[in-house]
Amino acid sequence: MAPEDFDGDPTLLTARVPAAEASRLDLLVAQALKDGRSSYGAFFRMRSPGGDLRWTHTQGAILRHVDGRPFRIVGILRDATEELSESTERLTLDAERSLHTDVVDATTAGLAHARTVGEVLDALGSSRGLEQLGVISVVVGLVREGRMELHGEGELSGVLPMNRRRVEEPLPLPEAVRTLTPRYIVSREEFGRLYPTLWPWAKELGWSAAAFLPLIAQGEALGAIGLVYRDKSSFPSEERTLLTALTSSIAQSLQRARLFEQEHELAEGLQRAMLPHSLPSIPGVHAEVRYRSAEQGRDIGGDWYDVIPLPGGKVAAVVGDVQGHDTDAAAVMGQLRIVLRAYAAEGHSAPTVMARASAFLHDLESDRFATCLYVEADPTTGWLRIVRAGHPVPLLRRGDGGCRAFPVMGGLPLGLSTQFDQPKYPVTTMELEPGETLVLYTDGLVEQPGGDLDQGIEALADAVRTGPSEIAKLADRLCEVPEAWGGTDDLALVLLHREQTAGTPPARRLHQHVAPRDPASLASVRDMVHAAARTWGADGRADDLSLVADEMVTNALLHAGDGAVVTVHPVAGPEGRIRVEVTDSSSAEPQVVHPADSSVSGRGLLLVDHLADAWGVEARGTGKSVWCEFLPGES
Repeated sequence: MAPEDFDGDPTLLTARVPAAEASRLDLLVAQALKDGRSSYGAFFRMRSPGGDLRWTHTQGAILRHVDGRPFRIVGILRDATEELSESTERLTLDAERSLHTDVVDATTAGLAHARTVGEVLDALGSSRGLEQLGVISVVVGLVREGRMELHGEGELSGVLPMNRRRVEEPLPLPEAVRTLTPRYIVSREEFGRLYPTLWPWAKELGWSAAAFLPLIAQGEALGAIGLVYRDKSSFPSEERTLLTALTSSIAQSLQRARLFEQEHELAEGLQRAMLPHSLPSIPGVHAEVRYRSAEQGRDIGGDWYDVIPLPGGKVAAVVGDVQGHDTDAAAVMGQLRIVLRAYAAEGHSAPTVMARASAFLHDLESDRFATCLYVEADPTTGWLRIVRAGHPVPLLRRGDGGCRAFPVMGGLPLGLSTQFDQPKYPVTTMELEPGETLVLYTDGLVEQPGGDLDQGIEALADAVRTGPSEIAKLADRLCEVPEAWGGTDDLALVLLHREQTAGTPPARRLHQHVAPRDPASLASVRDMVHAAARTWGADGRADDLSLVADEMVTNALLHAGDGAVVTVHPVAGPEGRIRVEVTDSSSAEPQVVHPADSSVSGRGLLLVDHLADAWGVEARGTGKSVWCEFLPGES
């Protein structure tokens, strides 16, 4: 301002100061007066006559009376444009660098925890890193089998055609993949001229610029990424360098995610290949099985399930878990499942099956142990024989919907019981009533990392109580329970539901196969006969039935080479007789003999003849059946 243009009125100057700057200056001077200071100084902006903002500097001296009261300000005002130009450029550069750092930090932080391709794409849309550069939409094209799958974020997610495109098409993303070179578009006219098929979307959404960059990892083009802008007309070299670095980080994340998905798919396929592909038909019992793998890349667990048809029309349900989460655990699981199935199919009793499986696992010398729950079920009668090896107890859902943990006696895990010379497993016997469901599961369904196992079992019981009555839907619902826990462990689930149409008591038959050279199974026979006597109102004859059955089975094992089958059932009629049959493959008919007083054997049939109310021998096409009947009441 020339001196002659100033008439001495301060308002002529204050009109040149923007309101925000004027308020800041007034506050500065007022604070200096109040604090008793003798001077102040500040940079601020003023408008030149042409309207441009220019930096200026004011400095003032505050004159005060002896008592400190201010009475005058003497100051100067000077142009500070050149003084601040270098500092302003430096501040601008620092601000741009800070912005670039923020963008890189926000984007890489979002990608750090992304494990799958879907999570990488979600991270790009939610990290807000690219948004700080003015990006309004992101589109990613991934190359799979010679075609490109398009995934849009932002405004593009609702309008972009998500079908697969050929890599040879004249579009910017395929072009970036083919040439491995970024393509920057800085005007709407360039959009329309280079990519006329893309122009309608660009025009509708108001695009002004875009960057299309290849996603390259280890020399391979995984795809390309498109960044769309509004109100942008250039890509400075610093920004291009930043985008190249970001796309390299995105490509590495995508490659890692693809590898994760491939490894997880391979591991899950291996695990599922070792599980049974179909279930046997079980009249009167509905079985549902489920398996869900852990979400841990190639790390897989040793959880398994099985439903095994047994001799005599029975069936066995199994769930188990081999220690560890690796391919070795899965391999041990596959061997153990096959061996356990073989022992069960041979007709061994439940404790014998578990003891032999434990010995097998110990002999593998794999340093692995396994927990297991084995349930032998008679579909006709509903009788269950349960053996537990270090495994969580099953749940029982009653017909009215109530659910509770069912107490089952337990032994050491498979492998450890043999190692510590405790091979015997106790048996828990129960009857599954029509309408009831037994829930067998592995710890992946109830054990939250860092949580309490008992609380997890109770949570599962609550889910069973409130779950659907239909058994298949209930199985699906239960597998959803641990989703909030991150899927850190695989799980196996077996539901055994006794249908309402199951057999009535008069038609009940209990069967027990006794393998050759397996005297331990005699204890299982005695348990079965005792339980049957109590259930069918013959408590007073339970010991007689048990003793006679023991003698008949022992005789069959001595004279038959391939074991025997014991059957216990009530005889229709008003007397309520109970019949015990022992069938074997030997055609030799047993004879009642009268041994000498000094003889220590040969009295088996004498005992049968003395205790039973009736007995006899029936010839079968492949052997014979020795039977005896007992009236209820006292012996």
